[in-house]
Amino acid sequence: MKVVIDACVLFPTVLRELVLGVAETGPFVPLWSARILEEWRRAALRHGAEDAGIAGVEIALLSTRFPDAAVLINPDTEARLNLPDPDDVHVFAAAIDAGADELLTLNTKDFPTNALAAEGVLRRHPDEFLLEYWSADQSAVETVVASVMARAESHGIDTSNQRNLLKKARVPRFAKALDQG
Repeated sequence: MKVVIDACVLFPTVLRELVLGVAETGPFVPLWSARILEEWRRAALRHGAEDAGIAGVEIALLSTRFPDAAVLINPDTEARLNLPDPDDVHVFAAAIDAGADELLTLNTKDFPTNALAAEGVLRRHPDEFLLEYWSADQSAVETVVASVMARAESHGIDTSNQRNLLKKARVPRFAKALDQG
């Protein structure tokens, strides 16, 4: 299965690392365009030049980690699409041109399910997405979560309340399932 990942899922770090950690276990192929990565870099810049620099390094590392993830967007695809927010059309176009099955985004209101379905693309929120994969293979996903938490802690992030940290990453149902798991 192919999944285009929107910039809002790639930034912040915890959510990105959860989703991509699951991808590395093999259930789906993560995809993005250069423009999606640039949106991530611009979002990081709003937090300061240092964060933008870190994002640049992380983007370069991501390209090495997932060398086949880059999608080229055909301008004709983008030109024929219409969404509530025209600035999101490129993400939808990336999903179409990549032959993606799903588009993973936190921004559900700007990606109407009927518009995506007409192109054979399913819109998914990371919370339901991660919960689904956890339900299918709890051990593998819990290993990913443990690794993400360890990396976060090594960067000085308080991980003593994992559920709260995951809720801040906008995956509350996934956090609750892990907590009750």
